[in-house]
Amino acid sequence: MAAGGKRAGSRRGARPPRSLNRAALGLGAAITVLVVAWGYLVYAAIDFGTAARGGSSQAWTFMALACVGAIACLFVGLLLVARMMRVLGITAPTPAADEQPRPVGGKRAAR
Repeated sequence: MAAGGKRAGSRRGARPPRSLNRAALGLGAAITVLVVAWGYLVYAAIDFGTAARGGSSQAWTFMALACVGAIACLFVGLLLVARMMRVLGITAPTPAADEQPRPVGGKRAAR
């Protein structure tokens, strides 16, 4: 038997509709593309390294370019993972140096 009165309604409000987080979706797609590119470049670097050890001098250049590309893909991918964590609210943004509160009183007051 529920109590009847003017405040006898449900205590929960209506749930807000879920919306699509477009920023997170875009970052997820970019991270996926970068991880796939990184994997392909690592595979290419291994292949070029095998060819270079076989005597092809031009393969050393391609191997070096594939290594630099793989490093760049992994670095940018990790940066985007950090940004995605901020967009999803997992991490908080750090305050700028001029936004931090200054200590009151200085050295003399600390004594």
